[in-house]
Amino acid sequence: MIKKFFLALTLIAAVGAGVAYWGYQQLLALPQQPLELSEDSVLKVERGTSAYQLAQTLEQRGWIEDARWLRGLFKLRPELTGLKAGEYRVMAQDTLMDLLQRINRGEAIQYRFTLIEGNTIPQMLARLRQDEILVKELNANSAQELAAELELDFPSAEGLFLAETYQFETGMSDRELLLRAHRMLLDTLDKHWQARDTKLPLKSPYEALTLASIVEKETGLSSERPDIAGVFIRRLNKKMRLQTDPTVIYGMGDRYTGNLTRKNLREKTEFNTYVIKGLPPTPISTVGEEAIEAALNPAEGTALFFVAKGDGSHQFSDTLEAHNRAVREYQLKRRKDYRSTPEAN
Repeated sequence: MIKKFFLALTLIAAVGAGVAYWGYQQLLALPQQPLELSEDSVLKVERGTSAYQLAQTLEQRGWIEDARWLRGLFKLRPELTGLKAGEYRVMAQDTLMDLLQRINRGEAIQYRFTLIEGNTIPQMLARLRQDEILVKELNANSAQELAAELELDFPSAEGLFLAETYQFETGMSDRELLLRAHRMLLDTLDKHWQARDTKLPLKSPYEALTLASIVEKETGLSSERPDIAGVFIRRLNKKMRLQTDPTVIYGMGDRYTGNLTRKNLREKTEFNTYVIKGLPPTPISTVGEEAIEAALNPAEGTALFFVAKGDGSHQFSDTLEAHNRAVREYQLKRRKDYRSTPEAN
């Protein structure tokens, strides 16, 4: 009896060892098993998701057969439990390890939002509200309201966000994106301000930003930015009014309907540079780095005037007489295909 008992124990131990070994081998092989999905998909890992919850989710979606095996793998390889929140692409040919490594490395789907050169704050806010991914937190409708809501150290938020394409992951808010764009603007402005020609008639980085916004609005051809900046710098040096239409339009706000009249040019607003001396009180649009660089590194020359030629470029003139001739040629007799921006290639 005793021999039979010990033989039974031996057999049980052997079977148990065999089962344990088989289970161990199954766990080792599990990461290389293909996920059970027939087409590409997306997996959203919420902030704070545990390894146990992830295993349950994969089982519920039918991508693995049994969550218990994955939980066993996590115990065997705890380094795979460092899950990072985000949305992850899951390809039909992925193995379980492909997905787990992607989540552990934080290789989440990157979305993009572009702040466009020349846009005003209301235009930018409208585009932010249309974005389907960004979390909406902002309530502002104007540059002044936005400056207050973001707690910026400026009375107006106009021009305070660098025009650039920003990558972000799911879960980011419009507030976070704009604060990132604001930091980028300040860093970019400071970089070019430190490298500026100190003889420029600009008293502060904010004045440089204001000039850059005017250059941005006046430029259709990017190569002309330094030339246009040069005209404005020379006019500032000579105490001449800048006389630039975009400042008139900005000062009119919602009253502008697409056509400027002589009455509009004579109307006194704090932005109308046909009436006020020097720069307007704030920038008038979002700017890119090229406009900032141009404002602080203007092209040398003698031109004091420019007029749009109708193909996206400008005619530059040294004298009022030459400028008036250019106005008659390019504005009073506008070409049929007149446009303010260059033709796309």
